Amino acid sequence: MTSTRVAADFEALYGAAPDGVWAAPGRVNLIGEYTDFNDGFVLPLALPHTTVAAVSRRDDGVLRLHSADIDGGIVQLDVDALEPLSGGGWAAYPAGVVWALREAGHPVAGADVHLTSTVPTGAGLSSSAALEVVTALALNDLFGLGLSRPELARLAQRAENAFVGVPCGVMDQMASACAEEGHALHLDTRDLSYRQVPFDLAGEGLRLLVVDTRVKHALGDGAYAERRAGCEAGARALGVRTLREVSAAHLPEALGRLSDETILRYVRHVVSDNARVERTIALLDAGATRAVGPVLTEGHASLRDDLRVSCAELDLVVEAANAAGALGARMTGGGFGGSAVVLVETERAEAVSAAVGKAFAEAGYAAPGIFPAVPSAGARRL
Repeated sequence: MTSTRVAADFEALYGAAPDGVWAAPGRVNLIGEYTDFNDGFVLPLALPHTTVAAVSRRDDGVLRLHSADIDGGIVQLDVDALEPLSGGGWAAYPAGVVWALREAGHPVAGADVHLTSTVPTGAGLSSSAALEVVTALALNDLFGLGLSRPELARLAQRAENAFVGVPCGVMDQMASACAEEGHALHLDTRDLSYRQVPFDLAGEGLRLLVVDTRVKHALGDGAYAERRAGCEAGARALGVRTLREVSAAHLPEALGRLSDETILRYVRHVVSDNARVERTIALLDAGATRAVGPVLTEGHASLRDDLRVSCAELDLVVEAANAAGALGARMTGGGFGGSAVVLVETERAEAVSAAVGKAFAEAGYAAPGIFPAVPSAGARRL
């Protein structure tokens, strides 16, 4: 939807034109899963799918929120009365950003917000982060807060952790806030340092497909939190602050010190996935993008067998895509449904897509959504 249309809808709702219109993208993660809350490495890229917000500043303590995509009217809140974990459905995400900004001492005194989004929800493509980041960027501009993109991402993460109650890492918000068109974001989540890695798939005759299984996931249901707690328990057992401090070279020795089989599996996944991010970066820097395919498939096996966050539909995407000639594939995002990524030669993309669709039909699953992941721009004012 164009910014002009979103602005017009805002005016119809609130009776005046907005102060501006902003957009923030969803993301897909190429490699590095469940590593971000362990201070590890990730390699996401922004999608062309965005959440768009028309916003006006208010100075009377009133926050009004409206979504074009969800039935219901305007949600009106008092910024002084915002409380974490107080419910609120979708509105908790932008409201949480206002709360996090104010908690950090920033004088955000209210806003009128109208939102619409093309980021698929429940598909593991960070619709929540896009919603948080677009709100944070708009308020940063309107109230002249002067916050950097990483600072906005951290505050958006705090909104999701402390206000909404989802213990996510910072990857999604950083990808939405900081990604650049034509690049993947090599992010070190320990210090938020990052590098834009050229990722010109089309120029190399390649395509990265996103396959949305249509199986909805909800990270607030406890499974994600259980994995995070298990990783933290593993770090304590090994005497390190986070699993980032365990190198792949020392992994066998570390695993030998763990007696809990579940924690052992979680540690093995995180340490090996950090190493897979570094291998992927080295391959991309060497111009060997095709060789990334097997690393993706290896990562899926780790998510499936060690972290146990895959599902039958995600496993079928990987199996069917690779059997049809893909270079590699893996689930992406938090799992338990959501999406997979498939690296494929451009001329094989249609055949691989058809093979995945056929496999789903034969298994009695709903048809998946399949689209190319085009490395796109991060959050911006339109």
